[in-house]
Amino acid sequence: MSDRNKAVIEQVNAAFASGDVEAFLTHCADDFIWTMVGEKSLRGKAAVRDWMGSGPSEPPSFSVESMVADGDLVVAHGDMTMNEKGSEVPYSYCDVWRFRGEKLAELKAFVIKTDGATSR
Repeated sequence: MSDRNKAVIEQVNAAFASGDVEAFLTHCADDFIWTMVGEKSLRGKAAVRDWMGSGPSEPPSFSVESMVADGDLVVAHGDMTMNEKGSEVPYSYCDVWRFRGEKLAELKAFVIKTDGATSR
């Protein structure tokens, strides 16, 4: 199951990176919860769809440094940049995904602005 869950997260990350909201949501449970630690939580596919649709027109560029799966959890961390007012702003992230059966039930996203140095 761990390999299958990691493969799903790779698909989810590819959909997110390309801005394909619906491809992202096909992997999510209807009551999916996305918590951006220190900010807000999104509850349900409609809230995620609205938030992703209202974001920047250019999705973030990111790399996955490592991914670890255990049971119903997958943890991925790496670096990303987001275009903010014409400037590329560097961040590091750690995503903790929780599965319920075949679908994603929850994401806890820890994201911090960095000086551009990699998380390695």
